[in-house]
Amino acid sequence: MKKIFIVGSLNMDLVINSPYMPKAGETITGSNFMTNGGGKGANQATACGKLGGNAVMCGVVGNDSFGETLINNLKSSGVDTTFIRKQENVSTGIAVIVVAEGDNRIILDKGANAHLTEKDIDAALSHAEKGDIYLTQLENPIDIIGYGLKKAKSLGLYTILNPAPANVDIAEYFAYVDLITPNETECEIFGGKDNLFKKGIKTVITTLGSKGYEIATENSSVVYPCLKVKAVDTTAAGDTLCGGLSVGLAEGKSLEESIAFGSKAASIACTRRGAQQSVPTRAEVTEYAAD
Repeated sequence: MKKIFIVGSLNMDLVINSPYMPKAGETITGSNFMTNGGGKGANQATACGKLGGNAVMCGVVGNDSFGETLINNLKSSGVDTTFIRKQENVSTGIAVIVVAEGDNRIILDKGANAHLTEKDIDAALSHAEKGDIYLTQLENPIDIIGYGLKKAKSLGLYTILNPAPANVDIAEYFAYVDLITPNETECEIFGGKDNLFKKGIKTVITTLGSKGYEIATENSSVVYPCLKVKAVDTTAAGDTLCGGLSVGLAEGKSLEESIAFGSKAASIACTRRGAQQSVPTRAEVTEYAAD
């Protein structure tokens, strides 16, 4: 199996359920407060590890208890944490998440995630081989994420970009992206599929929520349904999909097989609260049967 190098964010999520999204100036009573390891990079690394991939995480945390907890969480999911660096005098990234009616709103403090450097990426990729998978997102400085894509491509890795949260500044690095995985809103922000193809991206997988996902190239477009479930919390669904997709590709499966596996894992994650703890194991995906 090929290695999967995940470069990205690590956050501690502070989650609370709410009966509805409060209006400006409004105070309401929530419930079921919890802390949970998060950050799109760490979520995707967790998914890769729990779903059976050979995952290596590269990122930065603060030298604090949250950072230590995040590292230990990843280790327990089977992720290589050698290339997670602790930054002094900076807090670990924080995400405040309000969950209401099966949907969520998130406020981020990047903290140590803003301190990711080119040297961090160089150190991790010094262990990469041609054909390995490179997976990244946009919760770290855009120029550093762009550097990582360019570096990975120069080493012959297969590059996957999950363009979230959407930031058009990443567009100058699209030539180094093999596969991009936006949702419908993100795809529109980047000018649509045709614009992504013009920028050099070969394959676009657009997630369509409960409608499934679309696999598109310049010459074809096919929409596939997803597993139907009752959503409880969608926080890490997209990250789980990206992780499962990467694992399938690392195992040599076809793109269609890989994304179907990732989509099923993502649907299962939607039935559980939290980010990393909602990600199913490979056995759970294999054995899961819809009600």
